[in-house]
Amino acid sequence: MTIDPILLALIYILIFPGFIFLTVYGLFLQWFDRKISAVMQNRVGPPWYQALADIIKLLSKEVIIPDACDTVMFKILPYFAIAAVVTAALLLPIWTDALCSFQGDLVVVIYLLTIPTVTFFLAGWSSTSPYATIGSMRVLTQLFAYEVPMMLSLIGPAILAGTWNISEIAGFFTAHKPYMLAQIPAFFVALMALQGKLERVPFDIPHAKNEIVGGQFTEYSGRLLAFFYLAVDMEMVVGAGLINAIFLGATLGTAGILGAVIFLAKTLAIVFLLTLTKVLMGRVRIDQMVRFCWQILAPLSMAQILFDIFLKFRLG
Repeated sequence: MTIDPILLALIYILIFPGFIFLTVYGLFLQWFDRKISAVMQNRVGPPWYQALADIIKLLSKEVIIPDACDTVMFKILPYFAIAAVVTAALLLPIWTDALCSFQGDLVVVIYLLTIPTVTFFLAGWSSTSPYATIGSMRVLTQLFAYEVPMMLSLIGPAILAGTWNISEIAGFFTAHKPYMLAQIPAFFVALMALQGKLERVPFDIPHAKNEIVGGQFTEYSGRLLAFFYLAVDMEMVVGAGLINAIFLGATLGTAGILGAVIFLAKTLAIVFLLTLTKVLMGRVRIDQMVRFCWQILAPLSMAQILFDIFLKFRLG
């Protein structure tokens, strides 16, 4: 039986590896992050269904639109954030090679993962609230801080593999596993940059509740706030999946259920490292974050690129 290509595309987008998969796994990772944090801090932590209950609660609440805001932009921004993350997921090798694989898809994924951050900035700016405006400016400042180190950290493995295709990069490191060890500095840079992109401690500066209420999302409520939170959870899945593909060989050449299990195990390990970073550190100031990214992460990733170019010449 042949499935209609349009129906198959809708299944990929809406079910797996698209919206439903990202929603379920993203909510699970949120619970995993909160539970591990609680265990490390000697607390009980939330029950397994807490993340889902929070989303359902927000979906049931009224959406309040500020009088002075740009109503159209205020309403559509959460959907743009989710659409960008779902599209990026289709370019990652999750249980086999990526569904949409082409030369340069690494650049496209980096671009797509920038769109949610831009929507966060526009969300705060269009709200016309002083707290949301401050939060949105912090979002944009952080973007300029971590985006360059993240991009540079991903360039090194691409140069070494001789391709800008994510699946081919994963295949290269699967075939040359010792070279994974040579990418540890870039892996660290990408991990820290992802922490900043997700606005997690110590880089949760844009929505510091004890300073600016709720940051760029101060004026958001109901389903619109729920969709923004979902976008962040989905972005955690895609960000961890991207780091897995570039530095850890994705599914290590396996396909089907075993490949999916390997993907889940590796992304869980990456999120555990993000959680460990969150628990061990306190929030830094925005100027400290910018200095850290430009004075430490960026030079470290540049050194990794030079080292990978050297290795590339040695490989011939």
